[in-house]
Amino acid sequence: MELQKSLSLKRKKDNDIKFVIIALYVFSLILFGFLMDTPQEIFKGIYNILIEKDILITDYIGIGGMGAAFVNSGVLTLMFIYILYKLKINFNGATIASLFLIAGFALFGKNLINVWPIVIGVYLYSKVQKEKFSKYIYIALYGTALAPFVTQMMFSTTASFLIRLLLSLLVGISIGFVLPPLSSYLVRVHQGFNLYNIGFTAGMIGTLFVSVFKSYGFAPDPRLVWTTGNNGVLSVYLYIIFLSMIAVGFYMNNRSFKNVKDITTYSGRLVSDFVMLEGFNPTLINMGINGILATSYVLLVNGDLNGPTIGGIFTVVGFGAFGKHPKNILPIFLGVFLGSLTKMWAINDPAILLAALFGTALAPIAGEFGWRYGVVAAFVHSSVVLNVGVLHGGLNLYNNGFAAGIVAAILVPIIEAFREDEV
Repeated sequence: MELQKSLSLKRKKDNDIKFVIIALYVFSLILFGFLMDTPQEIFKGIYNILIEKDILITDYIGIGGMGAAFVNSGVLTLMFIYILYKLKINFNGATIASLFLIAGFALFGKNLINVWPIVIGVYLYSKVQKEKFSKYIYIALYGTALAPFVTQMMFSTTASFLIRLLLSLLVGISIGFVLPPLSSYLVRVHQGFNLYNIGFTAGMIGTLFVSVFKSYGFAPDPRLVWTTGNNGVLSVYLYIIFLSMIAVGFYMNNRSFKNVKDITTYSGRLVSDFVMLEGFNPTLINMGINGILATSYVLLVNGDLNGPTIGGIFTVVGFGAFGKHPKNILPIFLGVFLGSLTKMWAINDPAILLAALFGTALAPIAGEFGWRYGVVAAFVHSSVVLNVGVLHGGLNLYNNGFAAGIVAAILVPIIEAFREDEV
């Protein structure tokens, strides 16, 4: 009995340590924000973010300023950390991936208000099913991909405030309510080779909702808010964060890189939880390496570091605990780069930068079938992602997840039918 109690206390302590470490990294976003702007500028900027429509691509640095964007990201992510902690979630790779996804997209689409109707919708679904909310909490976090629907309904009509509020709540809660059953079903379509399964699901839901909206004459207007000129200060911050992940992981891993290489032996196909498979410390090192590679890619192709691209970088880092590692993401970068040599766009165009970063959703294809197939998948993805956004009107923040689901659903059966036996 005493041994069981001791083991339980140790597990809780280990779980708490993981929460604290990730919370400290999230808190650094808030600290960085206050270093960039004054409190007055930050609060004014956050207000501007809250009342802004969030259609892809809306860089919060351009809307509210760098300080407000990072504070919005840090505060929102800390709120979700608190919810996860209160639900007594077992901290694993899915936890890390979902939190970094929130932090990243809170720089260009998710804010302190627009995510909650979707979370409420998922919560209500859990109650109807008479199951614990903790079973669906990750779907709730990932499902905030459709948060722009909430602000779109709130700020794009001339109806009274009450009508707009009710419409935004109704749409957001409805989306959250249907996400769990659809996401469970649609994962079969791409067989786990698209790491952003909720992005694929959100694309389907978004297409349905926008189709209905358009039939009533309500069509979202495309937009592009994209900031430039901040590579210096942002690259310093990012490299410090990612190098510290490697250092902290190295120190906690008995000052070694033990098991880090083992992570690269996994394909990354859903579900590949590196925290459960190889431990938190090697996973933290892998996350830091991923972050350095993703940041360096943006800089090497002369791209811009801003809200959207940092969102992509954070996603690569977060999924460094849940399916991505250097061996399976580098072929994706290469495939998008090769596409720029033959197609009619530049490698550092906004949509293409995001295609490279978020296109690592297809990393399991490289991990399962070999790097050449990863290159092919990314090459195709870079074209598909430019054409599917019109279906959901830019209201699905995980547009690359939607495109990746389509690419994986088509390519994987073909690869399995014709590939040679190779790794």
